[in-house]
Amino acid sequence: MSHTLEQFASQCHGFLKSSPGPTGRQKVAEALQQILLDESFIAKYLPPSTGEREVIYQDPEMGFCIVVHHYLGPKSSDPHDHAHSWAIYGQVRGRTEMRDYQKMEDASADKPGKVKVTRSYALTPGVAHVYNEGDIHAPERKDSTSLIRIEGTDMSKVKRFKFEVV
Repeated sequence: MSHTLEQFASQCHGFLKSSPGPTGRQKVAEALQQILLDESFIAKYLPPSTGEREVIYQDPEMGFCIVVHHYLGPKSSDPHDHAHSWAIYGQVRGRTEMRDYQKMEDASADKPGKVKVTRSYALTPGVAHVYNEGDIHAPERKDSTSLIRIEGTDMSKVKRFKFEVV
């Protein structure tokens, strides 16, 4: 069965409204896993022409966003969190090597925080993973990848602090 963006956004809204914390986010991640396998949804909302970040939906009441990403070639990010927000990463194409970190020292506007690696794992097509407030992680992509990410708020408007690995 093919999903629509409107149905999926409504489902996310319902989960997050009835369970606004980690439990609701896990339900959204489970629903996202079904979307990741829906070839017609992917063809419509994540064609090869997709850019590195395109917001395809923002909930008018709760503010969460559904964002599509297509990265051409290798790309990595430094360790980061999502400040006061959360995010759910859903792998569509390719493979993302993800690392989780433990905070050793807080970050501030003046100095980066210190973190150490606690685990490494792969996000592969069909996998969705929840990152709650304060979860520090870093993706590494060795080749082109595509993903759908759900953010608690539009992260392009959020100032975040930097972290260094120790």
